[in-house]
Amino acid sequence: MEIGATIFATDQSMNIVKLARELEQRGYSSLYVPEHTHIPCSRDTPPPTGDEVLPQEYLRTLDPFTALAAAAAVTERLRIGTGICLVAQREVLVTAKAVATLDMLSGGRFVFGVGFGWNREEMDNHSVDFRSRRELSRERVLAMKKLWAEDRAAYDGDFVRFSESWSWPKPVQRPGPPVLIGGAAGPKLFSHIAEYADGWMPIGGAGISKAVPALRRAVEAAGRDFSSIQIIPFGTVPEAGKLEYYASLGIREVVIRLPSASAEEVLPLLDEYAKFV
Repeated sequence: MEIGATIFATDQSMNIVKLARELEQRGYSSLYVPEHTHIPCSRDTPPPTGDEVLPQEYLRTLDPFTALAAAAAVTERLRIGTGICLVAQREVLVTAKAVATLDMLSGGRFVFGVGFGWNREEMDNHSVDFRSRRELSRERVLAMKKLWAEDRAAYDGDFVRFSESWSWPKPVQRPGPPVLIGGAAGPKLFSHIAEYADGWMPIGGAGISKAVPALRRAVEAAGRDFSSIQIIPFGTVPEAGKLEYYASLGIREVVIRLPSASAEEVLPLLDEYAKFV
Protein backbone atom coordinates (compact mmCIF):
# COMPACT_ATOMS: atom_id res chain seq x y z
CA MET A 1 0.00 0.00 0.00
CA GLU A 2 1.41 3.36 -1.05
CA ILE A 3 0.61 6.40 1.06
CA GLY A 4 0.38 9.88 -0.43
CA ALA A 5 -0.70 13.17 1.11
CA THR A 6 -2.87 16.14 0.29
CA ILE A 7 -2.81 19.59 1.83
CA PHE A 8 -4.45 22.95 1.23
CA ALA A 9 -1.18 24.68 0.34
CA THR A 10 -1.53 28.36 1.25
CA ASP A 11 0.58 31.38 2.09
CA GLN A 12 0.15 30.46 5.77
CA SER A 13 0.67 26.69 5.69
CA MET A 14 3.91 24.70 5.70
CA ASN A 15 6.10 25.67 2.76
CA ILE A 16 5.32 23.37 -0.17
CA VAL A 17 9.00 22.90 -1.04
CA LYS A 18 9.89 21.81 2.49
CA LEU A 19 6.82 19.56 2.65
CA ALA A 20 7.74 17.82 -0.60
CA ARG A 21 11.25 17.12 0.66
CA GLU A 22 9.96 15.79 3.98
CA LEU A 23 7.42 13.53 2.28
CA GLU A 24 10.00 12.01 -0.05
CA GLN A 25 12.50 11.48 2.75
CA ARG A 26 9.89 9.49 4.69
CA GLY A 27 8.90 7.35 1.72
CA TYR A 28 5.51 8.85 0.92
CA SER A 29 4.38 8.24 -2.66
CA SER A 30 2.66 11.45 -3.72
CA LEU A 31 1.63 15.02 -2.96
CA TYR A 32 -1.67 16.51 -4.12
CA VAL A 33 -2.92 20.07 -3.80
CA PRO A 34 -6.38 21.54 -4.55
CA GLU A 35 -7.36 24.59 -6.56
CA HIS A 36 -9.46 27.70 -6.06
CA THR A 37 -8.64 30.75 -8.14
CA HIS A 38 -10.53 32.96 -5.67
CA ILE A 39 -13.50 32.89 -3.31
CA PRO A 40 -16.13 35.58 -3.90
CA CYS A 41 -16.97 37.45 -0.69
CA SER A 42 -20.70 37.36 -1.40
CA ARG A 43 -21.80 33.76 -0.97
CA ASP A 44 -24.92 31.66 -1.36
CA THR A 45 -23.32 28.25 -1.89
CA PRO A 46 -22.93 26.42 1.45
CA PRO A 47 -19.42 25.20 2.35
CA PRO A 48 -18.83 21.59 1.24
CA THR A 49 -17.27 20.88 4.64
CA GLY A 50 -20.54 21.36 6.46
CA ASP A 51 -19.10 24.32 8.38
CA GLU A 52 -21.17 27.45 8.81
CA VAL A 53 -18.27 29.56 7.52
CA LEU A 54 -15.93 28.43 4.76
CA PRO A 55 -12.50 27.59 6.28
CA GLN A 56 -9.74 30.13 5.64
CA GLU A 57 -7.59 27.76 3.57
CA TYR A 58 -10.15 27.90 0.76
CA LEU A 59 -9.51 31.63 0.47
CA ARG A 60 -5.73 31.31 0.36
CA THR A 61 -4.85 28.37 -1.90
CA LEU A 62 -1.70 28.60 -3.98
CA ASP A 63 -1.85 28.13 -7.72
CA PRO A 64 -1.51 24.33 -8.01
CA PHE A 65 0.72 24.18 -11.06
CA THR A 66 3.22 26.71 -9.75
CA ALA A 67 3.27 25.04 -6.33
CA LEU A 68 3.70 21.55 -7.78
CA ALA A 69 6.50 22.71 -10.10
CA ALA A 70 8.37 23.93 -7.02
CA ALA A 71 7.73 20.58 -5.29
CA ALA A 72 8.89 18.62 -8.33
CA ALA A 73 12.12 20.61 -8.56
CA VAL A 74 13.33 19.44 -5.13
CA THR A 75 12.26 15.79 -5.37
CA GLU A 76 13.10 12.81 -7.55
CA ARG A 77 10.48 10.12 -6.88
CA LEU A 78 7.47 11.87 -5.36
CA ARG A 79 4.45 11.94 -7.66
CA ILE A 80 2.77 15.33 -7.79
CA GLY A 81 -0.84 15.95 -8.61
CA THR A 82 -3.85 18.21 -8.56
CA GLY A 83 -6.50 17.16 -6.11
CA ILE A 84 -8.47 18.56 -7.70
CA CYS A 85 -8.09 20.91 -10.68
CA LEU A 86 -11.26 22.84 -11.58
CA VAL A 87 -10.99 22.32 -15.32
CA ALA A 88 -14.35 23.99 -16.07
CA GLN A 89 -12.82 27.26 -14.83
CA ARG A 90 -9.62 26.95 -16.89
CA GLU A 91 -8.80 27.87 -20.48
CA VAL A 92 -8.18 24.56 -22.22
CA LEU A 93 -5.11 25.35 -24.38
CA VAL A 94 -3.23 27.04 -21.54
CA THR A 95 -4.04 24.24 -19.10
CA ALA A 96 -3.02 21.52 -21.55
CA LYS A 97 0.38 23.16 -21.94
CA ALA A 98 0.78 23.63 -18.17
CA VAL A 99 0.06 19.94 -17.55
CA ALA A 100 2.40 18.79 -20.32
CA THR A 101 5.17 21.11 -19.15
CA LEU A 102 4.90 19.98 -15.54
CA ASP A 103 4.90 16.31 -16.55
CA MET A 104 7.97 16.89 -18.75
CA LEU A 105 9.92 18.84 -16.13
CA SER A 106 9.09 16.32 -13.40
CA GLY A 107 10.18 13.36 -15.51
CA GLY A 108 6.69 11.92 -15.85
CA ARG A 109 5.50 12.27 -12.25
CA PHE A 110 2.34 14.32 -12.72
CA VAL A 111 -1.18 13.06 -11.92
CA PHE A 112 -4.09 15.12 -13.24
CA GLY A 113 -6.83 14.95 -10.63
CA VAL A 114 -9.88 16.83 -11.87
CA GLY A 115 -13.32 17.67 -10.52
CA PHE A 116 -16.50 19.47 -11.49
CA GLY A 117 -16.60 22.00 -8.66
CA TRP A 118 -19.17 23.05 -6.08
CA ASN A 119 -18.86 26.84 -5.72
CA ARG A 120 -21.48 28.58 -7.87
CA GLU A 121 -20.16 32.07 -7.14
CA GLU A 122 -16.62 31.17 -8.18
CA MET A 123 -17.91 29.66 -11.42
CA ASP A 124 -20.07 32.70 -12.13
CA ASN A 125 -16.94 34.87 -12.05
CA HIS A 126 -15.39 32.54 -14.65
CA SER A 127 -18.55 32.81 -16.81
CA VAL A 128 -19.26 29.10 -16.25
CA ASP A 129 -22.85 27.86 -16.10
CA PHE A 130 -23.07 25.66 -13.00
CA ARG A 131 -25.61 23.38 -14.70
CA SER A 132 -23.31 22.49 -17.61
CA ARG A 133 -20.01 22.28 -15.69
CA ARG A 134 -19.76 18.49 -16.08
CA GLU A 135 -20.21 18.59 -19.84
CA LEU A 136 -17.77 21.49 -20.12
CA SER A 137 -15.19 19.66 -18.00
CA ARG A 138 -15.59 16.53 -20.10
CA GLU A 139 -14.88 18.35 -23.35
CA ARG A 140 -11.93 20.20 -21.92
CA VAL A 141 -10.30 16.99 -20.69
CA LEU A 142 -10.98 15.21 -23.99
CA ALA A 143 -9.49 18.15 -25.89
CA MET A 144 -6.41 18.21 -23.67
CA LYS A 145 -5.88 14.49 -24.20
CA LYS A 146 -5.84 15.08 -27.96
CA LEU A 147 -3.30 17.90 -27.57
CA TRP A 148 -1.03 15.64 -25.48
CA ALA A 149 -1.28 12.61 -27.73
CA GLU A 150 -1.31 14.03 -31.27
CA ASP A 151 1.21 16.10 -33.19
CA ARG A 152 -1.61 17.98 -34.90
CA ALA A 153 -4.78 18.21 -32.83
CA ALA A 154 -8.17 19.83 -33.34
CA TYR A 155 -11.41 19.77 -31.39
CA ASP A 156 -14.94 20.74 -32.39
CA GLY A 157 -17.40 20.26 -29.55
CA ASP A 158 -20.34 22.05 -28.01
CA PHE A 159 -18.11 23.97 -25.57
CA VAL A 160 -14.53 23.59 -26.85
CA ARG A 161 -13.39 24.44 -30.35
CA PHE A 162 -9.97 25.02 -31.83
CA SER A 163 -8.52 24.45 -35.27
CA GLU A 164 -5.79 21.94 -36.07
CA SER A 165 -2.83 23.04 -33.99
CA TRP A 166 0.64 22.16 -32.81
CA SER A 167 1.27 22.14 -29.09
CA TRP A 168 4.53 21.13 -27.46
CA PRO A 169 5.97 19.99 -25.12
CA LYS A 170 4.30 16.61 -24.95
CA PRO A 171 4.00 14.84 -21.60
CA VAL A 172 6.60 12.23 -20.74
CA GLN A 173 3.78 9.85 -19.86
CA ARG A 174 2.20 8.62 -23.07
CA PRO A 175 -0.34 9.25 -24.36
CA GLY A 176 -0.71 11.60 -21.38
CA PRO A 177 -0.64 11.73 -17.59
CA PRO A 178 -3.29 9.75 -15.71
CA VAL A 179 -6.62 11.54 -15.32
CA LEU A 180 -8.42 10.83 -12.04
CA ILE A 181 -11.87 12.24 -11.28
CA GLY A 182 -12.77 13.23 -7.75
CA GLY A 183 -16.30 13.19 -6.43
CA ALA A 184 -19.09 11.20 -4.83
CA ALA A 185 -20.21 7.87 -6.26
CA GLY A 186 -23.04 7.98 -8.74
CA PRO A 187 -24.00 7.10 -12.31
CA LYS A 188 -23.03 10.50 -13.74
CA LEU A 189 -19.58 10.45 -12.19
CA PHE A 190 -18.99 6.82 -13.17
CA SER A 191 -20.03 7.49 -16.77
CA HIS A 192 -17.37 10.19 -16.98
CA ILE A 193 -14.71 7.89 -15.51
CA ALA A 194 -15.68 5.09 -17.88
CA GLU A 195 -15.44 7.33 -20.93
CA TYR A 196 -12.23 9.29 -20.47
CA ALA A 197 -10.53 8.86 -17.08
CA ASP A 198 -8.01 6.49 -15.57
CA GLY A 199 -9.46 6.35 -12.10
CA TRP A 200 -11.62 7.63 -9.27
CA MET A 201 -10.65 9.69 -6.22
CA PRO A 202 -13.47 9.14 -3.70
CA ILE A 203 -13.29 11.92 -1.12
CA GLY A 204 -12.82 10.44 2.35
CA GLY A 205 -13.15 6.90 1.08
CA ALA A 206 -16.48 5.96 2.70
CA GLY A 207 -18.75 3.53 0.87
CA ILE A 208 -16.20 2.35 -1.68
CA SER A 209 -17.06 -1.35 -1.51
CA LYS A 210 -20.73 -0.66 -2.29
CA ALA A 211 -19.81 1.65 -5.17
CA VAL A 212 -17.22 -0.55 -6.89
CA PRO A 213 -19.70 -2.90 -8.64
CA ALA A 214 -21.48 0.06 -10.24
CA LEU A 215 -18.17 1.56 -11.36
CA ARG A 216 -17.11 -1.81 -12.78
CA ARG A 217 -20.35 -2.10 -14.76
CA ALA A 218 -19.93 1.40 -16.19
CA VAL A 219 -16.31 0.78 -17.19
CA GLU A 220 -17.01 -2.61 -18.77
CA ALA A 221 -20.07 -1.25 -20.59
CA ALA A 222 -17.71 1.28 -22.18
CA GLY A 223 -15.57 -1.62 -23.43
CA ARG A 224 -12.71 -1.03 -21.02
CA ASP A 225 -10.79 -3.33 -18.70
CA PHE A 226 -11.75 -2.54 -15.11
CA SER A 227 -8.31 -3.61 -13.86
CA SER A 228 -6.88 -0.52 -15.58
CA ILE A 229 -8.94 1.80 -13.35
CA GLN A 230 -7.26 3.22 -10.25
CA ILE A 231 -9.26 3.86 -7.09
CA ILE A 232 -7.42 6.18 -4.71
CA PRO A 233 -9.26 7.10 -1.48
CA PHE A 234 -8.55 10.78 -1.07
CA GLY A 235 -8.22 12.91 2.05
CA THR A 236 -8.59 10.01 4.46
CA VAL A 237 -7.18 9.47 7.96
CA PRO A 238 -4.92 6.38 8.01
CA GLU A 239 -5.66 3.52 10.38
CA ALA A 240 -4.27 -0.02 10.20
CA GLY A 241 -7.66 -1.69 9.84
CA LYS A 242 -8.83 0.80 7.23
CA LEU A 243 -5.71 0.34 5.10
CA GLU A 244 -6.02 -3.46 5.29
CA TYR A 245 -9.63 -3.14 4.18
CA TYR A 246 -8.64 -0.97 1.23
CA ALA A 247 -5.93 -3.45 0.28
CA SER A 248 -8.50 -6.26 0.29
CA LEU A 249 -10.43 -4.30 -2.35
CA GLY A 250 -7.34 -4.13 -4.57
CA ILE A 251 -6.58 -0.51 -3.76
CA ARG A 252 -2.88 0.24 -4.06
CA GLU A 253 -2.64 3.85 -2.90
CA VAL A 254 -4.34 6.01 -0.26
CA VAL A 255 -3.94 9.79 0.05
CA ILE A 256 -4.05 11.09 3.61
CA ARG A 257 -5.30 14.52 4.63
CA LEU A 258 -2.84 16.92 6.24
CA PRO A 259 -3.99 20.07 8.02
CA SER A 260 -3.35 23.38 6.32
CA ALA A 261 -0.95 24.35 9.08
CA SER A 262 2.64 25.15 9.98
CA ALA A 263 5.53 22.71 9.86
CA GLU A 264 5.36 22.43 13.65
CA GLU A 265 1.92 20.84 13.31
CA VAL A 266 2.40 18.93 10.06
CA LEU A 267 5.77 17.24 10.64
CA PRO A 268 4.71 15.26 13.74
CA LEU A 269 1.78 13.89 11.73
CA LEU A 270 4.11 12.86 8.92
CA ASP A 271 6.20 10.99 11.46
CA GLU A 272 3.14 9.38 13.02
CA TYR A 273 1.68 8.26 9.70
CA ALA A 274 5.07 7.13 8.36
CA LYS A 275 4.56 3.80 10.17
CA PHE A 276 2.01 2.97 7.46
CA VAL A 277 4.39 3.81 4.60
